[in-house]
Amino acid sequence: MRRGRWTTPANNSVGPEVSVGDLGEAALIDRIREHVPESPAWVRIGIGDDAAVVEPARSALEVVTTDTLVEGIHFDRAFCTFSDLGYKVLAVNLSDLAAMGATPRTAVLSLMLPENLSVSSIDALVEGLLALAALHRVALVGGNITRTTGPLAVGLTAIGAVKRRRVLTRGGGLPGDELWVTGTVGSAAAGLGCLRQGFRASNEALADCVSRYRRPAPRVRVGMLLGRNKAARAAVDLSDGLGDGIHQMTNASGVGAVVHASALPIAEAANAWFVAQGRDPVEAAIAGGDDYELLVAVPRRHHRRFAAIRRLTHGVQMTKIGELTKEVELVVRTEARDRPMPKGYEHFQED
Repeated sequence: MRRGRWTTPANNSVGPEVSVGDLGEAALIDRIREHVPESPAWVRIGIGDDAAVVEPARSALEVVTTDTLVEGIHFDRAFCTFSDLGYKVLAVNLSDLAAMGATPRTAVLSLMLPENLSVSSIDALVEGLLALAALHRVALVGGNITRTTGPLAVGLTAIGAVKRRRVLTRGGGLPGDELWVTGTVGSAAAGLGCLRQGFRASNEALADCVSRYRRPAPRVRVGMLLGRNKAARAAVDLSDGLGDGIHQMTNASGVGAVVHASALPIAEAANAWFVAQGRDPVEAAIAGGDDYELLVAVPRRHHRRFAAIRRLTHGVQMTKIGELTKEVELVVRTEARDRPMPKGYEHFQED
């Protein structure tokens, strides 16, 4: 089977009403394994044994990250397909690896399933996951399936590799470093808000925002290049929003930051949606989550190195939004006044 292609063999077809409880754990694992593409040679043992066996990348450190998406907390089935869910659970992990400068290699999937969930839903979930895995040459090498009486939960652990001297962290920033961000900020938050209000596919202006929420684009290539040419001193992924990322970076680096409101890359559709809701677009874009962009701190003397990355990243937008400061305070600078930096999404607070 070609990498990333998902087809259901005729002898493995099931009706749409068949649940995971009807099929059983062993048969469900076999079903998933049949659809996973052949692993690269450095995966010695993959799905089906007690554990996977993988040869480490030569002369490299392993970078390990994990995330879980829980129904009712991180997603609503009314707002996304199961294919979207499979795609996103891998994307959020790849974004973490990108922020560390790592090349993704393997993934392990953990499914906590209500027994009445349809088998076709799992088919779609794995289809979405494998589609993104194919783009970034990630091998799905194992996982776990369990029944739950609670909400559906999908967890994934991703493992990447990076050379010892190429690791990026949140804590390397220094006063004077420029703050750059990939892509746009606030689009996913606008997309989620739109879905909650009853998004219609005919609304082309907001379709990109909804897509950014459902299927974020992890900046894997940007992160790998940042690690390789040492253009950045610090980096963090914006899973919980720009505000959270700035707080994380400055806390780890022991510095402050100034962000210029006029420089923020807020998509026109997102800006218009926030205004229509009576919200300040700058504050909404900084506080919103699910961006999965990269925030990086770049020394001024590394302009040439960073410019080379911008040329090599196939049109990924990169915008200078501010700088790190010696004064340990976080400021959003507007023409009228300086304002405190909003925080991003916080997991243990209600929306």
